[in-house]
Amino acid sequence: MPERYQCRMNETHLSYLASPAWAEKLRTDLLPWLRQVTDLGDDLLEIGPGPGLTTDLLLEVAGKVTAVEVDHDLAAGLRERLRGQNVEIIHGDARTAELDEGRFSAGTCFSMLHHMDSPQAQDELFVRLNALLRPGAALLGVDSIDSEMIRQGHRDDTYVPVDPGTLEERLHAAGFADVTVHRPDQHQFRFTARRPGPFS
Repeated sequence: MPERYQCRMNETHLSYLASPAWAEKLRTDLLPWLRQVTDLGDDLLEIGPGPGLTTDLLLEVAGKVTAVEVDHDLAAGLRERLRGQNVEIIHGDARTAELDEGRFSAGTCFSMLHHMDSPQAQDELFVRLNALLRPGAALLGVDSIDSEMIRQGHRDDTYVPVDPGTLEERLHAAGFADVTVHRPDQHQFRFTARRPGPFS
């Protein structure tokens, strides 16, 4: 079993991820892409919601959301804030959390992979996500392109950037098919992949 990874995040970074400015950027940038790229279905898995502004958007486009957050305080705060909505917040490491394989209609991981403490941990997550998705279901993700500006924003954070140039190969190695990786701008890349098999 993989060891639980350690995720550190500085207060300035965490405050920004809970800010109206970040919420607006997500609404104008991420949400249109989510609506365009695929139907997220009736039972969506989100990995690493942090303060949960991405979860707010996912509740608009998916039937139900299960969000897995490794940080205890963030998970507790999100559970309280979203009480009564069609969402389940799980505190834990998605690589080992008690979730049924083949359950989810789609999976997402937004700007969280670089907070895992090693490429091995990232690859273990990809393998687990492939198992948790239904055959034919999609995985969607966004992460930052490594740069000095991004590194400055992640000072004292756990920061292990993902190379978009190697991501397709890594996702294929985890069992995914139909992998796409593209860069809509100089600061981020987006990716999609699909668990092989007919969607059901």
